[in-house]
Amino acid sequence: MHWALGETGVRDVLVLQHVGCETLGAIETALTAGGFRARVIRSDLGEAVPDEPGDAAGLIVMGGPQSVYEQDQFPFLRAEIKLMERAIKKERPILGTCLGAQLLAAVLGANVRPGPSKEIGWHRLTRTADAARDALWRDVPNTFEGFHWHGDIFDLPAGATRLASSELTENQAFRYGKNAYGFLFHMEVSAAMIREWVAAFSAELGRAKIDGAEIVARIPEHLSQLEQIGAQVYGRFVKTLA
Repeated sequence: MHWALGETGVRDVLVLQHVGCETLGAIETALTAGGFRARVIRSDLGEAVPDEPGDAAGLIVMGGPQSVYEQDQFPFLRAEIKLMERAIKKERPILGTCLGAQLLAAVLGANVRPGPSKEIGWHRLTRTADAARDALWRDVPNTFEGFHWHGDIFDLPAGATRLASSELTENQAFRYGKNAYGFLFHMEVSAAMIREWVAAFSAELGRAKIDGAEIVARIPEHLSQLEQIGAQVYGRFVKTLA
């Protein structure tokens, strides 16, 4: 599958989406501002995942309730892994969020597995020293409250650079090569998205004994800074697409 440059000069970026409510959010704002268009593929709904990135400027892989080790249950994950492998070989920029970060780690040979507990809601992130020299993460505060919704964790892939950690999860963000990034936590979220997730995944919150109302109540305290950091990081990622 190939998508050529349109008459308007807008280039496509492939986006793999795994559930209806986990959309691009702030990432789409950055793409549009940079002159790019999201080509969203709902692999969870049976839409075909291309074998090659084609003429797409880059690849963005979003989150979802699936797990890397559930490929028998969700065969489309195999197709996504193949596409990511070929995008890496072609040195196309890649951004993986949550499940997308786990898939990127797996593609790079790292072990992905269930964590000791769910990390959902607002948890503090600490930037690494290497992040201060990263093209996307420079000037990001040393610590800030990130938004999280994951149960799986992964080892740092060989040759990758760790960019951020939390108290529960050592590998929250990493870079591989010059332009492949995995973020386990979420910076793309809006207040509306967080409320939607709390409602959509209420059963998961109940099983984990996590108070969804408290997550929503903390939005005014933490979201503004997270949105600023996300706009900065995503804006810089979009520049790598050029």
